[in-house]
Amino acid sequence: MAILSADTKRILRRVDFALILSATAIVIYGLVTISSATHINTPGEERFWFVQRQGIFAVVNAVLGILFMNFDYRGLSQHGKKLYVFNLIMLVAVMLFGHAALGAQRWIQIGPISVQPSEFSKLIMIICMASVLEERMGKLNSLQDILPIAFYVGVPFILVLKQPDLGTSLVFMAIFFGMVIACGMPWKYFFGIIFAGIAAFPLLWQFMKDYQKMRIMVFIDPNVDPLGSGYHIIQSKIAIGSGMLFGKGLFEGTQSQLNFLPENHTDFIFAVVGEELGFVGAVILLLLYLIVFWRGIIIAKEAGDVFGRLLAVGITSMLAFHVLVNVGMTTGIMPVTGIPLPLMSYGISSLTTNILAIAILLNINMHKQKFLW
Repeated sequence: MAILSADTKRILRRVDFALILSATAIVIYGLVTISSATHINTPGEERFWFVQRQGIFAVVNAVLGILFMNFDYRGLSQHGKKLYVFNLIMLVAVMLFGHAALGAQRWIQIGPISVQPSEFSKLIMIICMASVLEERMGKLNSLQDILPIAFYVGVPFILVLKQPDLGTSLVFMAIFFGMVIACGMPWKYFFGIIFAGIAAFPLLWQFMKDYQKMRIMVFIDPNVDPLGSGYHIIQSKIAIGSGMLFGKGLFEGTQSQLNFLPENHTDFIFAVVGEELGFVGAVILLLLYLIVFWRGIIIAKEAGDVFGRLLAVGITSMLAFHVLVNVGMTTGIMPVTGIPLPLMSYGISSLTTNILAIAILLNINMHKQKFLW
């Protein structure tokens, strides 16, 4: 029986298997749920087109993630400025050359694949912010220190907001707050910004688009527009509630299988889980996410350098905010926004971004001992 070399053992000790297993389980969970949600919509041999496509790209992205783990993540710090410029060019290109779908211009067609640059933009901004904040750790003590960082994030934030993509814009804010707080920004500024936003809401209301106003109104009372803006959330709550403890079983959900539940393989995939796998299935999924968040926090805490710590905080903030908002909107405790469930919802751009984000976390964990010695 072959004996592992000392180098191999050392590498294996640095691999975060809890993170790998939990993330892989979520991807598999997603593939099964996508299969159930979409198989009835497409007849014949193409009925599993969505799940096959998602599965192929999951494998491709996993291979890319493994290859990336062979490189030192700290090299990303040197390319922060280039990535920031590339990010702006990419977002401007969407405005000029992108194609519209579902009322928003967010996609660029590359051959047979529709790419959503705003998804990649989130991970790029985490890298860029970590590069900028690396030299500012513990130095964000006043508004004068914080405002340049806010402006730095504000430019791509506005470009994404104009697509319009309010959901992704909010993710930018979550990443910003998570990273500047980790960098030492006093909590009083965080709460001050939140209270200022609440106080300014009546003014902001005047500048909001009609569909955005309606989303807030149906959040308060979905029956305001039960066949329009409120339809999604009403059907989602019916689906989750009807699943009860153990669910109706895979491929057996009435709301999903009979197409009452819109976007059941993307934004509202959690409602399919609730209906077909019940409360138990939903809790298991959320526990898997909690493991990912827990490992992300531990990796950030044990990172051997400031750049790695900020990267881990930014990625964990992004993933946690996605789950919080997506589960919140499908259960009716948050307004409906176009935020997918990480590693679960169908979408090549989203899946690629999240798998690469997990790969970066694993990379940080594998290299931490080098800097601690």
